[in-house]
Amino acid sequence: MVINCAIIDDDIQATSLLSDYVNKTGFLNLIGAYQSAIEAIKDVRENNINLVFLGIKMPELSGLEFAKILPKDTKVIFTTAHAEYAIEGYKVNALDYLLKPISYEDFFQAASKALEWFNNIGNKNTYFNDRFIFVKSDYKLVKINLDDIIYIEGVKDYIKIVMEGKEPILSLMNMKKLEKCLPSPEFQRIHRSYIAHMSKIEYIDRSRIVFGKEFIPISESYKEVVRNFLGNHTIS
Repeated sequence: MVINCAIIDDDIQATSLLSDYVNKTGFLNLIGAYQSAIEAIKDVRENNINLVFLGIKMPELSGLEFAKILPKDTKVIFTTAHAEYAIEGYKVNALDYLLKPISYEDFFQAASKALEWFNNIGNKNTYFNDRFIFVKSDYKLVKINLDDIIYIEGVKDYIKIVMEGKEPILSLMNMKKLEKCLPSPEFQRIHRSYIAHMSKIEYIDRSRIVFGKEFIPISESYKEVVRNFLGNHTIS
């Protein structure tokens, strides 16, 4: 994956150094470097910029203020000479915080953290928005609509996807890997061997979830997950 990024810092030397760092990092693509947040606003919103290396103390509009108006899918790594701003940076969901003078080693570690986020979390948005996934089953790639899933069961090295009005699909896959690709809290792990589509629940009877004629157990270690979900959806 290549991450489109921008650098915004009123420190010209820092902007130049970070530009060099970006250019020598193969998975980063520099869209632009700016000396002020005001100058960068239009390009950041229009050029599909995924990541911003952002100074904090800047005239007109500070980095902390600018981070709050960025598109929600644009992530931030703050760059500053002031360590006391670290906590404020994390309050606006910054991925990382680089303290000047910035070494390439520190820069690369922060950039790698961003790459991991986009690979593991950012790609999840595709499944959320499109509402379907493909899984391998019997040498075929089978399309599964998320809205059709009732629950998923782990059976040894396989997962079994149980759906409404369709035959279950067996796929050689790790439960944990699939769980990461499913939108939460709509899908919840409620047992070591089961993931439930929570909106499909008809009722909960003692320690099991019932979907029509189908039911699956709730394990002791996941009862709190179910309680929290019910607490957010119960009128009393």
